[in-house]
Amino acid sequence: MTQLQDTLWRRTARGSFTPDTQLPTHIDVAIIGGGFTGLTAAYHLAKAGKSVAVFEMSALGEGASGQNAGFVVPNFALMDPKAVCAKLGKARGDALLDHVGAGADAVFDLIRAEGIQCDAAQTGWLNPAATQADAQMLQARAALWRTRGRPVRYLGKDQILKQTSMKIYQGALLDDSGGTIHPLDYLLGLANAVQRHGGQVFDHCGVSRMKRVGNGWRVQLQDGRSLPAQSVLLCTNAFTSGAARTLGSTSVPLRVYQVATKPLDAQTAARIAPDRRPVGDTRKNLFTYRLDRDNRLISGGMAAIPVGAKARLGKTIVARLASELALPDTPETEVVWTGVAAVTPDFLPRIHAIGPNAFAGIGCNGRGIAMTAQLGHTLAQAVLGTPTKDLPIPMRKLRKIPFHALSPIAASAGLIKARLTDALTSSKD
Repeated sequence: MTQLQDTLWRRTARGSFTPDTQLPTHIDVAIIGGGFTGLTAAYHLAKAGKSVAVFEMSALGEGASGQNAGFVVPNFALMDPKAVCAKLGKARGDALLDHVGAGADAVFDLIRAEGIQCDAAQTGWLNPAATQADAQMLQARAALWRTRGRPVRYLGKDQILKQTSMKIYQGALLDDSGGTIHPLDYLLGLANAVQRHGGQVFDHCGVSRMKRVGNGWRVQLQDGRSLPAQSVLLCTNAFTSGAARTLGSTSVPLRVYQVATKPLDAQTAARIAPDRRPVGDTRKNLFTYRLDRDNRLISGGMAAIPVGAKARLGKTIVARLASELALPDTPETEVVWTGVAAVTPDFLPRIHAIGPNAFAGIGCNGRGIAMTAQLGHTLAQAVLGTPTKDLPIPMRKLRKIPFHALSPIAASAGLIKARLTDALTSSKD
């Protein structure tokens, strides 16, 4: 059995989960992938009365769902809301905007409904502007989200200074529906909720392939067993092995490194996050931070050069935290870990029809908690028979990215360009 990665969430998890072991003889829906997307889809399907089985290749939490920073952000990371309507048309664009904008509420509502203990804190999410141009953009964006009924407002320079103690920021967008969670405890809580509603969840149970048989499917497990299913959902993020190989090749995998420091003193924590809101700014090489329940400072970043990146980037991220937040001392690193995010070419989530009664979903683009809540729900709707035109996330043709194996090189080049852009912008300001 593969050794689990040492993450902050593995060290501090309070939840537990007992996987199923008895394979059913037949199920309505087989779900490949036991991350946020797959388990959320399973949750909604089980509540709708469908027999559901989730198959996770490794232990729950060994994919991106257990290796992120726990930000719950109901927004797009790399796509402007106006551009969404320009690309999809007003009707489809409006549907997607409303769906994505409600993502954080969907997460916290489910947590409350199922009593999941995961340090859930719906304190809001701060998106500070590093330049005056960014501030004007965020002011317009906040107004746009308000017209859609979202609890989003714009903070001026003095207000964001009080929220972060950082003088660099010119203003900020605040979405009061955002917040933070302990992602592994949330994931384990989702799995338990699926079981409570009659579904099954199997871990260390990879799927090698799925084959069309008659009016349904036969799911072939890597251990040689198989079972029939009426429908199949592929929820495997950026993975490219086994049954996931086709879906994984439609996105660019971005390896992200996360760092947690030793706990900060209460005075420093109150200075940099008085309302305990997570922060993610507008710089190309964005700066993020949040606190956990014990005042550990959590941040992340990507490496332009992957060799030795974990140790090197851990030091770099902590040094940046100390510098940006004017910490009295460079905090001691507690743990560094890494995960992979899937980025689609147009930075939008999408679902794919991969056969009769078979669907796949991908494209959280760095918004993997709130977006997966909506992606999983949409996939469940597709299985339950909602017409394609009425699905809030667009159904797209599945296309492999050319030279997919080289995409990490392109991502590294993009990161270098982003850092240069930030440096040049900073020098002008």
